[in-house]
Amino acid sequence: MERNFYRKIIDTIGLTIGVFLLAIGLVFFLEPNGIAPGGVTGFAIVLKQIINIPIYITNLAINIPLFIIAIMTLGKNFGWKTLYSTAMLSFFLKIIPLQAVTPDHLLASIFGGLVAGIGLGIVFRFGGTTGGSDLIGSILNKSFPSIGIATFMIGIDGLVVIFAGIVAKNIDASFYSIISLFTTAKVIDLILEGIGYSKGFLIITGKPEEISQRIMADLDRGITLFKGTGMYSKEEKDVLLCVVSRSQFMKTKNIVNDIDHEAFIMVTEMSEVLGEGFEEIKK
Repeated sequence: MERNFYRKIIDTIGLTIGVFLLAIGLVFFLEPNGIAPGGVTGFAIVLKQIINIPIYITNLAINIPLFIIAIMTLGKNFGWKTLYSTAMLSFFLKIIPLQAVTPDHLLASIFGGLVAGIGLGIVFRFGGTTGGSDLIGSILNKSFPSIGIATFMIGIDGLVVIFAGIVAKNIDASFYSIISLFTTAKVIDLILEGIGYSKGFLIITGKPEEISQRIMADLDRGITLFKGTGMYSKEEKDVLLCVVSRSQFMKTKNIVNDIDHEAFIMVTEMSEVLGEGFEEIKK
């Protein structure tokens, strides 16, 4: 109980730092230069150029209903971390004064994407999200499991980038948004210690049922059970195989660690994962 309490404190601090850095990237680099970094936040930046609504208001107005739908669709275990991260992002966007560090759009898109990517990477590393396109992707994936969450996210971000170019009446705005998106994605990959989108887990454990149930309930990922034999001890071992997305990497490690401290975990990068919950198998 005490361990879980301290973990929640550490997670809260980590999420707060990550969301703060994300807000810095938005307020100091992207928003002043009208660069939309995709997702709900990018849409909010574009919308502000049209009707001058502060982005923190749009962020809350869109994400609160999405969170309610997510709880109804994905279950109550979806997590307090997403709600906390989303609320704190709107809070920081409200209190941090808008200030352009550079008027150069190229520099702003690169460094804005860099800082925002560091922030989002930290948020993902501590098991949270900031709502937006990943939340929409999770909801849509529940109804259309043959289409991966990443595919939905790319589609949503692409629409926002196109929208930014239309509003600015300048194709350069779309190009700068693409640069920002690319930079953010690459930095997130580095923060999460790998460039592969998916991670494969091999878990040798004495508690396969408990771990499997938690991963399936909390992350909505499938598990395969193998029977193995330890060649030194000659004892039978249970081996679990699971593939998760990069944003679920730390959550999976924490689940295993919470249930079985003595579990043996191997993690590998997956260059490509095809099938239900990931990319569609194409002929």
